[in-house]
Amino acid sequence: MAQKPSIPKGTRDFSPAEMMRRDYIFNTIRSVFRLNGYSPIETPAMENLSTLLGKYGDEGDKLLFKVLNSGDYAAKLQPHELTEASKICEKGLRYDLTVPFARYVVQHQNDITFPFKRYQVQPVWRADRPQKGRYREFYQCDVDVIGSKSLLSEVELVGIVESVFEKLGIAVTLKMNNRKILYGIAEVMGHADKMIDITVAIDKLEKIGLDAVKAELLERGIEAEAIEKLQPILELSGTTTEKLATLRQILASSETGLKGVEEMETIFDCVAQVGCKIDVELDLSLARGLNYYTGAIFEVKARDFAIGSICGGGRYDNLTGIFGLNDVSGVGISFGADRIYDVMVGLDLFPSDIATTTKVLFVNLGVAEAMASLRAVKSLRSAGISAELYPDSAKMKKQMEYANRRAIPYVAIIGSNELEQGVVTLKNMNSGEQTTVAVTSLAEAID
Repeated sequence: MAQKPSIPKGTRDFSPAEMMRRDYIFNTIRSVFRLNGYSPIETPAMENLSTLLGKYGDEGDKLLFKVLNSGDYAAKLQPHELTEASKICEKGLRYDLTVPFARYVVQHQNDITFPFKRYQVQPVWRADRPQKGRYREFYQCDVDVIGSKSLLSEVELVGIVESVFEKLGIAVTLKMNNRKILYGIAEVMGHADKMIDITVAIDKLEKIGLDAVKAELLERGIEAEAIEKLQPILELSGTTTEKLATLRQILASSETGLKGVEEMETIFDCVAQVGCKIDVELDLSLARGLNYYTGAIFEVKARDFAIGSICGGGRYDNLTGIFGLNDVSGVGISFGADRIYDVMVGLDLFPSDIATTTKVLFVNLGVAEAMASLRAVKSLRSAGISAELYPDSAKMKKQMEYANRRAIPYVAIIGSNELEQGVVTLKNMNSGEQTTVAVTSLAEAID
Protein backbone atom coordinates (compact mmCIF):
# COMPACT_ATOMS: atom_id res chain seq x y z
CA MET A 1 0.00 0.00 0.00
CA ALA A 2 1.38 3.40 -1.02
CA GLN A 3 2.35 5.80 1.77
CA LYS A 4 0.05 8.79 2.11
CA PRO A 5 2.14 11.94 1.56
CA SER A 6 2.12 14.48 4.39
CA ILE A 7 4.21 17.19 6.06
CA PRO A 8 4.79 17.93 9.77
CA LYS A 9 2.10 19.95 11.52
CA GLY A 10 2.87 23.66 11.61
CA THR A 11 4.76 23.61 8.31
CA ARG A 12 3.53 24.51 4.82
CA ASP A 13 4.09 23.89 1.15
CA PHE A 14 3.98 27.00 -1.04
CA SER A 15 2.55 26.82 -4.55
CA PRO A 16 4.25 28.63 -7.48
CA ALA A 17 1.68 31.45 -7.21
CA GLU A 18 2.30 31.81 -3.45
CA MET A 19 6.07 31.73 -3.94
CA MET A 20 5.93 34.47 -6.57
CA ARG A 21 4.03 36.65 -4.08
CA ARG A 22 6.40 35.80 -1.24
CA ASP A 23 9.42 36.52 -3.42
CA TYR A 24 7.87 39.87 -4.32
CA ILE A 25 7.77 40.76 -0.60
CA PHE A 26 11.27 39.42 0.12
CA ASN A 27 12.81 41.13 -2.91
CA THR A 28 11.14 44.45 -2.03
CA ILE A 29 12.42 44.28 1.56
CA ARG A 30 15.93 43.24 0.47
CA SER A 31 16.14 46.06 -2.08
CA VAL A 32 15.36 48.67 0.61
CA PHE A 33 17.88 47.12 3.00
CA ARG A 34 20.61 47.24 0.34
CA LEU A 35 19.68 50.80 -0.65
CA ASN A 36 20.39 51.81 2.95
CA GLY A 37 23.85 50.19 2.97
CA TYR A 38 23.07 46.92 4.79
CA SER A 39 24.87 43.69 3.83
CA PRO A 40 23.38 40.17 3.91
CA ILE A 41 24.55 37.33 6.15
CA GLU A 42 23.23 33.85 6.76
CA THR A 43 23.64 31.65 9.80
CA PRO A 44 23.11 27.87 10.03
CA ALA A 45 19.65 26.42 10.59
CA MET A 46 21.19 24.62 13.58
CA GLU A 47 23.02 26.28 16.44
CA ASN A 48 24.71 24.66 19.43
CA LEU A 49 22.11 24.26 22.17
CA SER A 50 24.45 26.15 24.51
CA THR A 51 24.00 29.17 22.21
CA LEU A 52 20.20 29.01 22.35
CA LEU A 53 19.29 27.80 25.84
CA GLY A 54 18.60 30.44 28.47
CA LYS A 55 18.29 33.31 25.96
CA TYR A 56 14.50 33.30 25.57
CA GLY A 57 13.33 32.54 29.10
CA ASP A 58 11.83 29.31 30.43
CA GLU A 59 8.91 29.38 27.97
CA GLY A 60 11.24 29.96 25.03
CA ASP A 61 13.48 27.06 26.08
CA LYS A 62 10.42 24.77 25.95
CA LEU A 63 9.76 25.81 22.35
CA LEU A 64 13.24 24.96 21.06
CA PHE A 65 13.45 22.12 18.54
CA LYS A 66 16.34 19.93 19.72
CA VAL A 67 18.23 17.89 17.12
CA LEU A 68 19.39 14.35 17.86
CA ASN A 69 23.09 13.70 17.35
CA SER A 70 23.62 12.17 13.92
CA GLY A 71 23.96 8.57 12.79
CA ASP A 72 23.76 5.72 15.29
CA TYR A 73 25.16 7.84 18.12
CA ALA A 74 22.29 6.92 20.46
CA ALA A 75 22.92 3.20 19.90
CA LYS A 76 26.31 3.52 21.58
CA LEU A 77 24.89 5.04 24.79
CA GLN A 78 23.99 3.18 27.95
CA PRO A 79 20.24 3.03 28.83
CA HIS A 80 20.57 5.58 31.64
CA GLU A 81 22.35 8.01 29.27
CA LEU A 82 19.41 8.03 26.84
CA THR A 83 17.36 10.04 29.33
CA GLU A 84 19.96 12.83 29.42
CA ALA A 85 19.12 15.33 26.67
CA SER A 86 22.65 16.76 26.80
CA LYS A 87 24.01 13.34 25.81
CA ILE A 88 21.93 12.87 22.65
CA CYS A 89 21.05 16.48 21.71
CA GLU A 90 23.82 19.04 21.36
CA LYS A 91 22.21 21.17 18.66
CA GLY A 92 18.88 22.92 18.09
CA LEU A 93 17.03 24.68 15.27
CA ARG A 94 17.31 28.46 15.59
CA TYR A 95 14.42 30.11 17.44
CA ASP A 96 14.99 33.59 15.98
CA LEU A 97 17.65 35.49 14.01
CA THR A 98 18.72 37.82 16.82
CA VAL A 99 20.63 35.45 19.12
CA PRO A 100 22.46 33.82 16.16
CA PHE A 101 23.32 37.37 14.99
CA ALA A 102 24.77 38.22 18.42
CA ARG A 103 26.78 34.98 18.30
CA TYR A 104 27.97 35.82 14.77
CA VAL A 105 29.11 39.33 15.76
CA VAL A 106 31.15 38.05 18.71
CA GLN A 107 32.62 35.12 16.78
CA HIS A 108 33.61 37.30 13.80
CA GLN A 109 34.36 40.55 15.64
CA ASN A 110 37.88 40.74 14.15
CA ASP A 111 36.61 40.29 10.59
CA ILE A 112 33.73 42.79 10.47
CA THR A 113 33.72 46.59 10.38
CA PHE A 114 31.83 48.43 13.09
CA PRO A 115 29.24 49.88 12.94
CA PHE A 116 28.14 46.63 11.33
CA LYS A 117 24.99 46.91 9.19
CA ARG A 118 23.49 43.54 8.38
CA TYR A 119 20.23 42.08 7.13
CA GLN A 120 19.06 38.48 7.26
CA VAL A 121 16.06 36.77 5.62
CA GLN A 122 15.79 33.16 6.80
CA PRO A 123 13.36 30.69 8.38
CA VAL A 124 13.14 30.06 12.14
CA TRP A 125 11.53 27.21 14.05
CA ARG A 126 9.45 27.07 17.23
CA ALA A 127 7.85 23.98 18.76
CA ASP A 128 4.63 25.90 19.39
CA ARG A 129 1.11 24.51 19.14
CA PRO A 130 0.10 25.02 15.49
CA GLN A 131 -3.00 27.17 14.97
CA LYS A 132 -4.34 29.72 12.51
CA GLY A 133 -1.62 32.29 11.81
CA ARG A 134 0.93 30.51 14.01
CA TYR A 135 3.41 28.11 12.44
CA ARG A 136 6.34 26.00 13.59
CA GLU A 137 8.42 27.14 10.63
CA PHE A 138 8.26 30.73 9.40
CA TYR A 139 10.46 33.46 7.94
CA GLN A 140 11.89 36.54 9.61
CA CYS A 141 13.35 39.55 7.75
CA ASP A 142 15.74 41.28 10.17
CA VAL A 143 17.82 44.43 9.72
CA ASP A 144 20.24 45.66 12.42
CA VAL A 145 23.12 48.06 12.94
CA ILE A 146 25.44 47.19 15.82
CA GLY A 147 28.45 49.01 17.25
CA SER A 148 27.00 52.53 17.50
CA LYS A 149 24.87 54.34 20.07
CA SER A 150 23.87 57.08 17.61
CA LEU A 151 20.13 57.78 17.47
CA LEU A 152 20.54 58.44 13.75
CA SER A 153 20.34 54.65 13.38
CA GLU A 154 16.78 54.76 14.77
CA VAL A 155 15.98 57.56 12.31
CA GLU A 156 17.34 55.43 9.45
CA LEU A 157 15.16 52.50 10.53
CA VAL A 158 12.09 54.76 10.45
CA GLY A 159 13.03 55.58 6.84
CA ILE A 160 13.42 51.88 6.04
CA VAL A 161 9.95 51.12 7.44
CA GLU A 162 8.52 54.01 5.40
CA SER A 163 10.20 52.83 2.16
CA VAL A 164 9.27 49.15 2.51
CA PHE A 165 5.58 49.75 3.14
CA GLU A 166 5.37 52.54 0.56
CA LYS A 167 6.75 50.13 -2.08
CA LEU A 168 4.35 47.38 -0.95
CA GLY A 169 1.40 49.81 -0.96
CA ILE A 170 0.45 49.23 2.70
CA ALA A 171 -0.69 52.23 4.76
CA VAL A 172 0.85 51.85 8.22
CA THR A 173 1.27 53.57 11.56
CA LEU A 174 4.64 53.30 13.27
CA LYS A 175 4.25 53.30 17.05
CA MET A 176 7.30 54.13 19.17
CA ASN A 177 8.17 54.19 22.85
CA ASN A 178 11.32 53.92 24.97
CA ARG A 179 12.22 51.36 27.63
CA LYS A 180 13.89 54.12 29.65
CA ILE A 181 10.54 55.95 29.77
CA LEU A 182 8.90 52.74 30.96
CA TYR A 183 11.53 52.39 33.68
CA GLY A 184 10.91 56.02 34.66
CA ILE A 185 7.19 55.31 34.94
CA ALA A 186 7.90 52.30 37.18
CA GLU A 187 10.21 54.49 39.27
CA VAL A 188 7.59 57.22 39.69
CA MET A 189 5.09 54.54 40.72
CA GLY A 190 7.55 53.49 43.43
CA HIS A 191 8.13 50.07 41.84
CA ALA A 192 11.34 50.25 39.80
CA ASP A 193 12.01 46.68 40.96
CA LYS A 194 8.81 45.54 39.24
CA MET A 195 9.41 47.17 35.87
CA ILE A 196 9.08 43.84 34.03
CA ASP A 197 5.74 43.09 35.73
CA ILE A 198 4.49 46.58 34.85
CA THR A 199 5.63 46.46 31.20
CA VAL A 200 4.22 42.96 30.65
CA ALA A 201 0.84 44.17 31.91
CA ILE A 202 0.65 47.48 30.02
CA ASP A 203 1.80 45.76 26.81
CA LYS A 204 -1.64 44.06 26.87
CA LEU A 205 -3.55 47.37 27.10
CA GLU A 206 -4.83 47.30 23.51
CA LYS A 207 -5.94 43.66 23.79
CA ILE A 208 -7.57 43.55 27.24
CA GLY A 209 -8.34 47.19 28.15
CA LEU A 210 -7.32 49.43 31.05
CA ASP A 211 -9.46 47.79 33.77
CA ALA A 212 -7.99 44.37 33.06
CA VAL A 213 -4.46 45.81 33.06
CA LYS A 214 -5.09 47.42 36.47
CA ALA A 215 -6.46 44.11 37.80
CA GLU A 216 -3.36 42.28 36.57
CA LEU A 217 -1.07 44.84 38.22
CA LEU A 218 -2.91 44.32 41.52
CA GLU A 219 -2.36 40.56 41.18
CA ARG A 220 1.35 41.25 40.63
CA GLY A 221 1.55 42.97 44.02
CA ILE A 222 1.33 46.62 42.97
CA GLU A 223 -0.95 48.62 45.26
CA ALA A 224 -3.93 50.64 43.99
CA GLU A 225 -2.30 53.99 44.90
CA ALA A 226 0.66 53.27 42.61
CA ILE A 227 -1.64 52.09 39.81
CA GLU A 228 -3.57 55.37 40.00
CA LYS A 229 -0.32 57.20 39.13
CA LEU A 230 -0.05 55.05 35.97
CA GLN A 231 -3.54 55.69 34.56
CA PRO A 232 -3.10 59.37 33.55
CA ILE A 233 0.20 58.50 31.86
CA LEU A 234 -1.44 55.82 29.71
CA GLU A 235 -4.32 58.18 28.89
CA LEU A 236 -2.08 61.09 27.80
CA SER A 237 -3.52 62.86 24.74
CA GLY A 238 -2.30 65.53 22.33
CA THR A 239 0.52 65.64 19.81
CA THR A 240 3.76 63.72 20.31
CA THR A 241 5.48 67.00 21.27
CA GLU A 242 2.79 67.72 23.88
CA LYS A 243 2.95 64.17 25.28
CA LEU A 244 6.74 64.36 25.65
CA ALA A 245 6.48 67.78 27.35
CA THR A 246 3.96 66.38 29.86
CA LEU A 247 6.17 63.34 30.43
CA ARG A 248 9.09 65.63 31.28
CA GLN A 249 7.04 66.97 34.19
CA ILE A 250 5.70 63.57 35.31
CA LEU A 251 9.15 61.91 35.20
CA ALA A 252 11.06 64.87 36.67
CA SER A 253 12.31 62.73 39.55
CA SER A 254 13.60 59.92 37.31
CA GLU A 255 16.96 60.48 35.64
CA THR A 256 16.53 57.38 33.46
CA GLY A 257 12.98 58.40 32.47
CA LEU A 258 14.14 61.89 31.43
CA LYS A 259 16.94 60.33 29.36
CA GLY A 260 14.29 58.30 27.52
CA VAL A 261 12.19 61.44 26.89
CA GLU A 262 15.28 63.22 25.54
CA GLU A 263 16.07 60.32 23.18
CA MET A 264 12.53 60.30 21.80
CA GLU A 265 12.55 64.09 21.33
CA THR A 266 15.74 63.74 19.29
CA ILE A 267 14.39 60.89 17.17
CA PHE A 268 11.04 62.57 16.43
CA ASP A 269 12.77 65.88 15.65
CA CYS A 270 15.19 64.21 13.20
CA VAL A 271 12.38 62.24 11.53
CA ALA A 272 10.50 65.52 10.99
CA GLN A 273 13.60 67.31 9.66
CA VAL A 274 14.43 64.49 7.23
CA GLY A 275 10.90 64.77 5.86
CA CYS A 276 9.61 61.25 6.55
CA LYS A 277 5.91 61.14 5.63
CA ILE A 278 5.11 57.93 7.52
CA ASP A 279 2.56 58.24 10.34
CA VAL A 280 4.74 58.01 13.50
CA GLU A 281 3.28 58.31 16.99
CA LEU A 282 4.37 57.94 20.60
CA ASP A 283 2.49 55.06 22.24
CA LEU A 284 3.21 54.80 25.97
CA SER A 285 1.47 51.42 26.22
CA LEU A 286 4.00 49.89 23.82
CA ALA A 287 6.44 47.77 25.84
CA ARG A 288 7.65 44.90 23.58
CA GLY A 289 7.97 41.60 25.38
CA LEU A 290 11.71 41.01 24.99
CA ASN A 291 13.63 42.20 28.02
CA TYR A 292 16.92 42.85 26.20
CA TYR A 293 15.56 46.11 24.76
CA THR A 294 17.03 49.14 26.53
CA GLY A 295 16.02 52.20 24.49
CA ALA A 296 13.67 53.09 21.64
CA ILE A 297 11.18 50.37 20.66
CA PHE A 298 9.11 50.10 17.46
CA GLU A 299 5.92 48.43 16.34
CA VAL A 300 4.14 48.78 12.99
CA LYS A 301 0.41 48.28 12.43
CA ALA A 302 -1.48 48.17 9.11
CA ARG A 303 -4.11 50.91 9.07
CA ASP A 304 -6.60 49.30 6.69
CA PHE A 305 -6.47 45.64 7.77
CA ALA A 306 -7.17 44.10 11.18
CA ILE A 307 -4.10 42.10 12.15
CA GLY A 308 -1.41 42.23 14.85
CA SER A 309 1.94 43.96 14.52
CA ILE A 310 3.58 43.41 11.10
CA CYS A 311 6.99 44.77 12.07
CA GLY A 312 8.78 45.48 15.34
CA GLY A 313 12.10 45.94 17.08
CA GLY A 314 14.19 48.22 19.23
CA ARG A 315 17.51 49.31 20.75
CA TYR A 316 19.59 46.86 22.80
CA ASP A 317 22.75 47.92 24.63
CA ASN A 318 24.39 44.64 25.57
CA LEU A 319 22.98 41.73 23.58
CA THR A 320 26.46 40.49 22.66
CA GLY A 321 27.34 40.45 26.37
CA ILE A 322 25.79 36.97 26.65
CA PHE A 323 28.73 35.76 24.53
CA GLY A 324 31.39 37.80 26.31
CA LEU A 325 31.53 41.01 24.21
CA ASN A 326 30.21 43.72 26.51
CA ASP A 327 28.90 47.24 25.89
CA VAL A 328 28.23 46.89 22.16
CA SER A 329 24.99 48.72 21.41
CA GLY A 330 22.74 47.92 18.50
CA VAL A 331 19.27 48.58 17.13
CA GLY A 332 17.17 46.60 14.70
CA ILE A 333 13.73 45.71 13.39
CA SER A 334 12.12 42.58 12.00
CA PHE A 335 9.50 42.49 9.23
CA GLY A 336 6.89 39.74 9.61
CA ALA A 337 6.67 38.29 6.10
CA ASP A 338 3.68 36.02 6.82
CA ARG A 339 1.51 38.79 8.26
CA ILE A 340 2.57 41.20 5.50
CA TYR A 341 1.50 38.52 3.01
CA ASP A 342 -1.93 38.22 4.69
CA VAL A 343 -2.39 42.01 4.59
CA MET A 344 -1.49 42.19 0.90
CA VAL A 345 -3.82 39.33 -0.01
CA GLY A 346 -6.62 40.84 2.08
CA LEU A 347 -6.23 44.27 0.44
CA ASP A 348 -5.50 42.86 -3.05
CA LEU A 349 -2.16 44.70 -3.27
CA PHE A 350 -0.11 42.23 -5.30
CA PRO A 351 0.49 43.19 -8.98
CA SER A 352 -1.98 41.38 -11.23
CA ASP A 353 0.75 39.77 -13.35
CA ILE A 354 2.89 38.63 -10.43
CA ALA A 355 2.19 34.91 -10.93
CA THR A 356 3.10 35.05 -14.62
CA THR A 357 6.50 33.44 -15.09
CA THR A 358 6.31 33.01 -18.89
CA LYS A 359 5.44 35.90 -21.20
CA VAL A 360 5.33 33.95 -24.48
CA LEU A 361 4.51 30.30 -25.16
CA PHE A 362 5.51 28.86 -28.54
CA VAL A 363 3.26 26.03 -29.66
CA ASN A 364 4.93 22.87 -30.95
CA LEU A 365 3.80 21.89 -34.45
CA GLY A 366 6.57 19.50 -35.48
CA VAL A 367 10.33 19.01 -35.58
CA ALA A 368 11.29 21.78 -38.04
CA GLU A 369 8.81 24.23 -36.54
CA ALA A 370 10.04 23.42 -33.00
CA MET A 371 13.66 24.16 -34.00
CA ALA A 372 12.65 27.53 -35.46
CA SER A 373 10.62 28.23 -32.29
CA LEU A 374 13.60 27.37 -30.07
CA ARG A 375 15.75 29.86 -31.98
CA ALA A 376 13.06 32.51 -31.43
CA VAL A 377 12.81 31.54 -27.74
CA LYS A 378 16.58 31.99 -27.38
CA SER A 379 16.37 35.42 -29.03
CA LEU A 380 13.54 36.57 -26.73
CA ARG A 381 15.34 35.36 -23.62
CA SER A 382 18.44 37.31 -24.72
CA ALA A 383 16.18 40.38 -24.88
CA GLY A 384 15.02 39.75 -21.31
CA ILE A 385 11.60 38.33 -22.24
CA SER A 386 10.62 35.02 -20.60
CA ALA A 387 9.61 32.49 -23.23
CA GLU A 388 9.25 28.72 -23.59
CA LEU A 389 8.34 26.06 -26.15
CA TYR A 390 5.64 23.51 -25.36
CA PRO A 391 7.68 20.28 -25.20
CA ASP A 392 5.31 17.93 -27.02
CA SER A 393 3.78 18.14 -30.46
CA ALA A 394 0.26 17.87 -29.02
CA LYS A 395 -3.11 19.05 -30.31
CA MET A 396 -3.40 22.83 -30.62
CA LYS A 397 -6.36 22.89 -28.20
CA LYS A 398 -4.31 21.19 -25.47
CA GLN A 399 -1.43 23.63 -25.90
CA MET A 400 -3.74 26.67 -25.83
CA GLU A 401 -5.43 25.35 -22.66
CA TYR A 402 -1.97 25.02 -21.09
CA ALA A 403 -1.27 28.69 -21.86
CA ASN A 404 -4.64 29.72 -20.39
CA ARG A 405 -4.19 27.73 -17.19
CA ARG A 406 -0.76 29.27 -16.64
CA ALA A 407 -2.05 32.78 -17.47
CA ILE A 408 0.59 33.18 -20.20
CA PRO A 409 -0.31 36.45 -21.99
CA TYR A 410 1.02 35.60 -25.48
CA VAL A 411 1.04 32.49 -27.66
CA ALA A 412 3.41 32.40 -30.65
CA ILE A 413 2.75 30.09 -33.58
CA ILE A 414 5.36 29.05 -36.15
CA GLY A 415 3.71 26.65 -38.58
CA SER A 416 4.83 25.60 -42.06
CA ASN A 417 3.59 28.87 -43.65
CA GLU A 418 5.24 31.06 -40.98
CA LEU A 419 8.44 29.03 -41.30
CA GLU A 420 8.51 29.64 -45.04
CA GLN A 421 7.91 33.40 -44.68
CA GLY A 422 10.16 34.01 -41.63
CA VAL A 423 7.28 35.29 -39.50
CA VAL A 424 5.42 34.43 -36.32
CA THR A 425 1.67 34.53 -35.66
CA LEU A 426 1.34 36.21 -32.25
CA LYS A 427 -1.89 35.86 -30.28
CA ASN A 428 -2.72 38.12 -27.34
CA MET A 429 -4.51 35.75 -24.95
CA ASN A 430 -6.25 38.57 -23.10
CA SER A 431 -7.74 40.40 -26.08
CA GLY A 432 -7.84 37.50 -28.55
CA GLU A 433 -6.14 39.69 -31.18
CA GLN A 434 -3.78 37.96 -33.64
CA THR A 435 -0.97 39.65 -35.58
CA THR A 436 1.74 38.49 -37.94
CA VAL A 437 5.21 39.66 -36.94
CA ALA A 438 8.64 39.16 -38.49
CA VAL A 439 10.78 36.87 -36.35
CA THR A 440 13.43 39.60 -36.14
CA SER A 441 10.85 42.09 -34.76
CA LEU A 442 9.14 39.76 -32.27
CA ALA A 443 10.67 41.30 -29.13
CA GLU A 444 9.43 44.79 -30.08
CA ALA A 445 5.88 43.48 -30.65
CA ILE A 446 5.55 42.20 -27.07
CA ASP A 447 4.61 44.86 -24.51
